[in-house]
Parts: sequence; structure tokens; C-alpha cells
Amino acid sequence: MNAAIAIFSHVNRLVTRARNVLYDLGWIKPRRAPLPVVSVGSLALGGMGKTPLVMEILSQLISRGLRPALVTRGYRGAWEKRGGMLSDGRRVYGDWRQAGDEACLVARRIPQAGVFVGKHRFLSCLQAKAEGFDLAVLDDGFQHRKLHRDLDIVIFDPAETTALREPFSALKRAHLILLPESSDKKNQEKLSKRFPAAEVMRYSVSPRAFHPVGETGSPEALDLARFRGARALAFCGIARPERFFTMLEGLGLLLLDRMAFADHHPYPPSSWRRITEKVEALRPEAVVTTEKDAVKLLSRPDLSAGRASPATTMLLHTLRIGLVLSSEFFRALDSALAPKERG
Repeated sequence: MNAAIAIFSHVNRLVTRARNVLYDLGWIKPRRAPLPVVSVGSLALGGMGKTPLVMEILSQLISRGLRPALVTRGYRGAWEKRGGMLSDGRRVYGDWRQAGDEACLVARRIPQAGVFVGKHRFLSCLQAKAEGFDLAVLDDGFQHRKLHRDLDIVIFDPAETTALREPFSALKRAHLILLPESSDKKNQEKLSKRFPAAEVMRYSVSPRAFHPVGETGSPEALDLARFRGARALAFCGIARPERFFTMLEGLGLLLLDRMAFADHHPYPPSSWRRITEKVEALRPEAVVTTEKDAVKLLSRPDLSAGRASPATTMLLHTLRIGLVLSSEFFRALDSALAPKERG
């Protein structure tokens, strides 16, 4: 593990532990928003699947006739400090430069949901309520104890034991703990015994389809089997790029090269030049990236027609993924929110 990440993780745990003592003693009290709050978070730093889980929850709530809003920090966006409304559920008012890549992804994927960004999450909840939304889904909120939440969902992978924001014992605050399906079943039993107040469930990551980048409107969904055996170039700027590359290989793509950039990479001209040069040299049959990366590429003029490079006629595609969650998960969501949905 990168030494800088290890040092940051250690310092962050110390600060978080001191702050948590003040909350646990009741010396600092969280503020209650005027609408129910569902928090999605993790103990580990980045790359745990929180955004796909947020989108699954938002979609489920919308299917029930509710008006949910995403409340998120908008990491590295221009609105992170002052706050802003990216989407009112009808119109999108900015892009990744203002709101960050993950907020922009949610606004594009789930246009009926509100999307509010800014480090002051309580103020975002007030704005969401004023815009007529029923519930707030708080992204990456487990450590944001300033805001009261009605349901605390934590994605936890027992294999992640180093780059943690909080010690393992912090899971005592969780209402629902989600373990990856690949985790040993004994881990579920141990967690249930250690944290009896929490429901412990399992989830799995599911690749859904490939989508062309640069098309107007809703891009066509292409069957996963269509790319099996394709000679491909893959690139991404996410916290755990190896997971993305491994998933592509599991789908049968033959990766000619893997290009990993830093998490939340903005893709300046120099980076895009590296990618197009690689395309011209390798002549792959497919170029694939993540949806989070794609939202930062849509503004490029050379992608206005979906072209990955002027020197090639093939299209750049994203791999859309989702989470497979049990019916018990959604029953727990219903149970936590049923008395509160309409205030």
C-alpha cells in the first residue's frame, strides 16, 4: 500500500476517534434534517461501491413514487465549499467541474432524483426539502456525524484492513452492514455476533451492459457478450483500478493495455493525448472506461460523435455496473423509512 495513504489513514483515524468520543458522550449532538436521511458509507478509503449502492437505493425509492435526493460533498467540484443544486429532478444545472464526477454521474443516470452538493450536508438537506423532495440519501456519510440519519448503511469488506478511516469497532453505529458476496460466510456470523444491533447482509457487483460514450439522449445498451474476445484498451481514474480491469477480463475482453490514472482524474489534454496515442499504436477493437470517468470526457469536442480518436473508427464505451441486493435489504430500507417518508 502507498506509504502516503497509510500515513493519511492513520492520522485520519486518530482525528476521527477523538471526534467520535465527543459524539458518543453526547457533548456534540447531530442536527436532525427536516426529512429522513439514509446514509451510505464505509470504513475504507474509496472504491467500495458506495455510488452504485446510492443509485440502487435512489432507483428503488423512485419506483415507490417517492422523490429522493442525493446529498453529497461534490468532491473536487467548484461547489464543494459553497454548495449548490446540480439537479432538481427535472433539469441539470452544472457538470463535473461544478459538482464532482460522482454527483454528475448520478444526475445523468437517475434524472428524476435531486442532486445537492457541498460540504455542509445539513444545508443541502434544507434545500432538498424546500425543493419538495421526500428523503435524502447521504453519500459517503458514515463519518459525517454532524447530521442525524435514520438509517446508516455501511459497506464493509473484511479483507480491507489497512486503509481505514475508523477502527473496526465503529461498526457499532451501523444499522445495516453489507458484505461482498465473495467474503467468507464466517465473517457474516462473526459480525452478527459482534454487532447484534445491526443487520448483516451480502451483496454482489453485477456488470450490466456496455454503453457508447458521446451519443445524445440515452445511449444504447449493448449486450456484454458482444465484447467477448475483443482486443481492448482499458483506462480509468478510480480508487481501485485493478477491480475494473479484472472485471473486464472476466467478461472475456482481451486487454492489450491498462491505463490507470489517479482517482477523480480530470483528464487534461496531456492525458487524453496519451490515450489517443495508445489507441493509434495498438489499434484495439474496443476502448473501455468507467461511467465515472466518462462524465469528464463528454465535454471534449473530439468525443462529440463518440470517437475515441481521429485515427480510429471504433467507439469509446463505458461498462455500466450495478449491485445485486437481497429482498431483505429493501425490506430493511422500508422498515426504517416507512413512518418517516411523508413526515
